Amino acid sequence: MSDAGAVRAAGDADVTAAGPASGARSERSSTVTSQIRVILPGHLRALAKVPGEVRVEAAEPVTIGTVLDAIEQRFPVLRGAIRDHDAGPRRPFVRYFACEQDLSHDPPDTPVPAPVAAGTEPFLVIGSISGG
Repeated sequence: MSDAGAVRAAGDADVTAAGPASGARSERSSTVTSQIRVILPGHLRALAKVPGEVRVEAAEPVTIGTVLDAIEQRFPVLRGAIRDHDAGPRRPFVRYFACEQDLSHDPPDTPVPAPVAAGTEPFLVIGSISGG
């Protein structure tokens, strides 16, 4: 498949392409964007109907909030599943990690680590488990 929104086999690193490479200008506007790798937990992958890692375009500067906005824009079915509707707070039992750092309690305007913004390391959304 050759178009930018093509879905590839689960073993491929780029399951859903979302446009220009890191630092490129989006064709739809003059906003500078970065292509971010995102790994979702199994239940959110099933909800979004994607088999593996996804890539989204996040507006620069790349922050936790712009990554989450890009995920929700690309996969509207995930609105309200990762954070409360209308870009609210993080949902209980959902955590964000990048470069072995827990970003779950950081404010949305916190920049993601440089390797995530460059697309070399993924932004992870993890479903927490509780019990006793």
